[in-house]
Amino acid sequence: QVQLEESGGGLVQAGDSLRLSCVVSGRTFSDYAMGWFRQAPGKGREFVAAISRTGDSRYYADSVKGRFTVSRDNAKNTVYLQMNSLKSEDTAGYYCAGDRNLYNILRTPTLQPSHWGQGTQVTVSS
Repeated sequence: QVQLEESGGGLVQAGDSLRLSCVVSGRTFSDYAMGWFRQAPGKGREFVAAISRTGDSRYYADSVKGRFTVSRDNAKNTVYLQMNSLKSEDTAGYYCAGDRNLYNILRTPTLQPSHWGQGTQVTVSS
């Protein structure tokens, strides 16, 4: 049983930074590609960023490219999302997800990651 637990959300002002963390337990973390998704009120869940098992490959939604950075520490079983220059439109619940196959993360909603966290709320006031 793979478990994912996010932390690091909060209320910040536009232009501020936050770092989200997601700790994975139950399986070998380095076997999983990881991703971050978000869902704003009244909207569907959208892809934010993804990182390969080794961390060599990273992918971003256009809306966050240049502002957000995804990284992972396989020794700590943790994936991070560094969010800089936050905007009010970044307000959402943020969810980490994991799957052995990176494409199941990159090709949402057609494909879906196998494992999800419960989410952490990020609220950006303008």
